[in-house]
Amino acid sequence: MPIIPGSIHLIKEGEFWMKIYIAIDDTDNLEIGATGQTANDLIKMIENNQWGNCQAVTRHQLLLHPDIPYTSHNSSMCFIAEIKPEYLNDLIAEAGNLLQRESAPGSDPGLCIVIEEQVLVRGQMHILVEFGYKVKEKVITKQEAYDLARQIDVHLSEHGGNGLGVIGALAAVGLRMTNNDGRFQGRLKLEAPEGLISVAGIKSNSQVERVQSLDGYLLQDDEQVRLGEKLKTVLLEGKRTLLVYSEGNDKSEWKTCTNTQLKDY
Repeated sequence: MPIIPGSIHLIKEGEFWMKIYIAIDDTDNLEIGATGQTANDLIKMIENNQWGNCQAVTRHQLLLHPDIPYTSHNSSMCFIAEIKPEYLNDLIAEAGNLLQRESAPGSDPGLCIVIEEQVLVRGQMHILVEFGYKVKEKVITKQEAYDLARQIDVHLSEHGGNGLGVIGALAAVGLRMTNNDGRFQGRLKLEAPEGLISVAGIKSNSQVERVQSLDGYLLQDDEQVRLGEKLKTVLLEGKRTLLVYSEGNDKSEWKTCTNTQLKDY
């Protein structure tokens, strides 16, 4: 994949950097592995090699359908990295090697890497976003994914099995680019007396940037939230968001959402 001049757009301490999206899918089986962990292994590889810095991993829910083979939930993983352009080809090669080496037997791993500035300059971001939403709604073939990747000239490769993971990997990049899709990998760890904590306390003790109700109300810093057992955050408006709800019309006590309430994120 060639590096075009427009793809180099970040300047840090006098050096040029580029913003890329890295996505993977289908690296596990029912007994071994977890695609989220594999994504974190890729982050460690990038940062240990001092190729760049990475943001948190998001999980993107795709279509559940009898014609789609998947391990458990049919979700794919994506994260953003800022790297020095001269390391891009090494990153692509080593990421592929890691998937080939570490993916579970019987898995069908796919890898997608997209330079943000490249698709922006060419006006192609909307094509990736449309593909991401399409994969959430209908059955897509591997050939369709490869045809799109060739059309917009982004890296898409398979690294074992039948390679069907390329579909979810390409879709995950498009969905992450929306800034309004995906659940952050991992759980929040917050401690609060009697399970109650202020919004300000949540923000100051975690990476949460805002707390919002399911119907779109943004909580103020002095409002209180009752913490549930499993705390998950989602990507909304480009922010790491903790979703909450209230029972009935009672807005005096907010509760963190359950996994069932977050299943569409």
